[in-house]
Order: sequence, then C-alpha cells, then structure tokens
Amino acid sequence: MSNDFLAAVKQRRTFYAISKETTVSDERIEALVGEAVLHTPSSFNSQSARVVVLLKEQHDKLWDLTTETLRQIVPADNFGPTADKMKGFRSGYGTVLFFEDQAVIQSLQEKFAAYSDNFPIWSQQSSGMLQFVVWTALEQEGLGASLQHYNPLIDEQVRQEWGLPGDWKLIAQMPFGQPAAQPGEKAFQPLESRLKVYK
Repeated sequence: MSNDFLAAVKQRRTFYAISKETTVSDERIEALVGEAVLHTPSSFNSQSARVVVLLKEQHDKLWDLTTETLRQIVPADNFGPTADKMKGFRSGYGTVLFFEDQAVIQSLQEKFAAYSDNFPIWSQQSSGMLQFVVWTALEQEGLGASLQHYNPLIDEQVRQEWGLPGDWKLIAQMPFGQPAAQPGEKAFQPLESRLKVYK
C-alpha cells in the first residue's frame, strides 16, 4: 500500500453537515463512481454491484420519499429529530445508492452449490468494499459523505420511483455534498487489542 493510499484512508471521515454547493462536476462524480464500480473486487468476479447516482432534484426526491416513509412509522411526537436528520441528508448535492443484483448471486449459488450459503455473505463484503472506495474517492475530491441504511423501509418506493429491476437489492445510501462543518475527533481502541502478528 502506498503512502498516498493510506493517507486517503486516514482522511476519509463521516460528514453529516453537507451542502448543495460543489466544485466537482456531475461528469467527474459519474466518472469516479464508474471507476469504483469497475475496479472494486467481487467474489468469483461476480460483478454483482449495481449503483444509482442521484443528483440535485433526484437526490431531494429520495430524501423526501424517505422522510414520508419514516413519518408513517415514527410517532408524531418523536418525529422532530428524525425530520432534522432527513433535512441534513437532503441538504447535500447527491446520493449514491448501492445495490446487489440477486439474480447474479442466485446463479452463482446454483452453479457452485458447495458455496451456496456463502454467496450472499460475499456479496455484502463486495458491496462494503465498493462503498468504501466510492466514499474515499468522493472525499479525495473535496466532498463529504456519510453512509446510511434506510433499507428495507424504502426499497419498494425506490424501485418504483426510478424504475429499477426487482432483483436489485438496496444495501446502502450515501448522501454527499460540500462539507459544511468538520467532524469531531476520531477515537481509536488500542491497536494491540485488535491486531496480532505472529512470526
């Protein structure tokens, strides 16, 4: 691993305070996400990741949809903090939606029956790697992002709103935009309790 790579890994943080301002073009965002999709590894080279990038009004639509979905679930007298959180995500410029194509996973389960139980697990691992690559790439461009999980609550609405295939399973949502405030200090557990090396 190069020093540049590790520096990018260390720099990546969770930004909840984001704005609609951006110095990064839509074309550049699309290119970054596309490169991440192409080059992030997947088990058996399954390439099961599917990604949707929502910008501007389409991004707003997602968080309006999510807000209304949660309004049906969260008691009205406790909805204030949830509404504030949704406004925070909506205040960004875009959202990356991460999916895994279940048809691809099922075909691998049928083809390699001995590993059948593992393919859904490996699919999640591949998706996690892709999320990290996209997150880090966006931050390298000066954008702030966070990772959210309002699935499966919004899955059907998202599928209908953007006409997505039924086999695409929503895994995570990544709202991003220009950082509007810096995150706090990051705390670390002792490395000695998390890493063992045997020679």
